[in-house]
Amino acid sequence: MRIVAGGRAAATVARLADRGAAATASVEPAVRRIVAAVRRGGDRALVAYARKFDGLAANQALRVSSDELQAAWRECPADLRAALRAAARNIRRFAQWQRPAEWRREIAPGVCVGQLVRPLESVGCYVPGGRYPLPSTLLMTVVPAQVAGVRRIAVVSPRPAKETLAAAAMLGVKEFYRIGGAQAIAALAYGTETVSRVAKIVGPGNLYVTAAKKIVAFDCGIDFLAGPTEALLVRDDGDLEFIAADLVAQAEHDPATLPALITCSRALAQDVAAIVRRKSRENSVARMSLRRNGVILLARSPEQAMQFANQLAPEHVSVSADALPSVENAGSIFVGDYSAQAFGDYGSGPNHVLPTGGIARSRGGLSVLDFVKLITVQEISREGTRSLRWAGRLGQAEGLRAHAESIEARCARA
Repeated sequence: MRIVAGGRAAATVARLADRGAAATASVEPAVRRIVAAVRRGGDRALVAYARKFDGLAANQALRVSSDELQAAWRECPADLRAALRAAARNIRRFAQWQRPAEWRREIAPGVCVGQLVRPLESVGCYVPGGRYPLPSTLLMTVVPAQVAGVRRIAVVSPRPAKETLAAAAMLGVKEFYRIGGAQAIAALAYGTETVSRVAKIVGPGNLYVTAAKKIVAFDCGIDFLAGPTEALLVRDDGDLEFIAADLVAQAEHDPATLPALITCSRALAQDVAAIVRRKSRENSVARMSLRRNGVILLARSPEQAMQFANQLAPEHVSVSADALPSVENAGSIFVGDYSAQAFGDYGSGPNHVLPTGGIARSRGGLSVLDFVKLITVQEISREGTRSLRWAGRLGQAEGLRAHAESIEARCARA
């Protein structure tokens, strides 16, 4: 990891803050062709792409059978089953705490307003199946949907690992398709003979998945466009081994990961850099990420350190307890030495599907809120009409005569 100080540190932060969401332009032409082909050709195109890109065998069905799901659960080692149950329990409880409430109140005499909470009818959960099996992502996408009350949950994953299938069986998932990439996103968005379309698609994926989500977003809801993992730590003290361990842990996600440390202490920066080199020696992916993107930024003061952090708006940020009130932009926050970012990846409760590329300036991570609709309600009595008589004047001001007349007709009888 390179150490950057002074004006170069501020310039580096400015450049990284402008990184934007995943740069999909290079793959969009190919992705548009795939999406169009699946939209037009249905299963025929979907199967062809699944065989080409997802390793679908000639005798394999797109849909994973219930027997295969249950077999994966039976073959799952006992300690992994216990870990999956514990993770699901924490994720479920956190999502239940997040669920918004319905309410109804009188905002003016005779004017009752309120909010209904209704689940989405259907969602598609994308679970990556590339470099690593990610049963944790299945938990993070399916469990909040279940808590929200979504009636139909379809999971897609290319070359699904047995661990991922086992997690699906544990949660009672009924629809699981062994497809991935842009072709899976197209199938979920537009439907095929085998895969029915969904109302919304959630979950992380590679550049092709992200580009496909961007392309279908006008026709199907999506959560957000996620890019490579980002790990930021803001520390002037603490356990150096822990700090380095978090940087290496997140760096091993992908060679494009952004691992960063902001500190006011040059000594801490140098010590952490040395420990990171040692810890990543046998981890080729982490080593590549750290060499390409790893950076330690030296700030002049704790205030500048937090200014840098908020400017970066990272996916993950680790801070000391006294710095927590200063965090304004982040996907998820980890407080203190023992709050390893990896705990958040697996099951401390909050979701690990998080905004990257600065999107944390405008939203947080995936949550139960992504799986419900907040529907407003209003009930106005005759008395309430008198309370709102002034609304007709706004209709007149806007030149919408029929709006004003609709209001005035009721006011005349109030």
